Amino acid sequence: MMANARIWIKKRKLLGVLTLGVLIGCVGALGINLFPEGKDIELGLQVDSEIRKDATQYPILKNRPDVKSYVEEIGRKILASPEVKKRGVYAYEFEIIHDDTTINAFCTPGGYIYVYTGLMKFVENEATLAGVLSHEIAHAERRHATRRMTSALGVQVLLAIALGEKPSQLVQLSGNLFAGLGLLMNSRSDETESDTYALRYLQSTEYYPGGIRFFFEKVGQGRRGGSFERLLSTHPLPQDRIEHVEKLLQQMNAPAPTEENLFAVRYTEFKRSLP
Repeated sequence: MMANARIWIKKRKLLGVLTLGVLIGCVGALGINLFPEGKDIELGLQVDSEIRKDATQYPILKNRPDVKSYVEEIGRKILASPEVKKRGVYAYEFEIIHDDTTINAFCTPGGYIYVYTGLMKFVENEATLAGVLSHEIAHAERRHATRRMTSALGVQVLLAIALGEKPSQLVQLSGNLFAGLGLLMNSRSDETESDTYALRYLQSTEYYPGGIRFFFEKVGQGRRGGSFERLLSTHPLPQDRIEHVEKLLQQMNAPAPTEENLFAVRYTEFKRSLP
């Protein structure tokens, strides 16, 4: 009788684990995030610390507070949008990476945003830079990195919880996923969602909300490889992204791009001051 009871209990546990595995197998497809919002904040601090330790790969621009302030001012205008929900929750700090060979920007979980000087020299007006920054803010707001962690590790994490593994082992799993900033490589769906929210954030600012379209178009005209490699590895750029932005601009009845909302002259002056 006792043996039968033990067999029944084992079967129940196995059935629970299998059911859990099946349910979590659907998590990635549904866009569910199993991590609490505090994990985004914790991981952001962790990644920011690692970046600052690696001056070879991520040479932070020093002794140019004016350049950083310029970017921060644009960022603060975007963060003032009522559509930004995690202002005051996430760090939303801006940093400049002094690397003219890389045309890119990225955002860690929790809102640590990095912009390469190569990108700043590549764009031609302030509204386009605002579009890129708004796009990166959207990655943080929509919690794309930890959502991808859920998709990649959801089964392992929840099975570990179900089987009574120690929480420290789960923290280690999460940390390993961020080795080399691998979780900052966005999917096409992440990019589309960030484009959508980026335009929403910009609607209440002084900027033409479709400035990022000019960035897409210029990247499309450039030669592949070299400066574009890191950009395209972390930010896929299929043609339908441009079409998606154009459709959104039509739906929101966006104003036409002019000097009054692009600020090309002001930005040209700023670019001349870049190291």
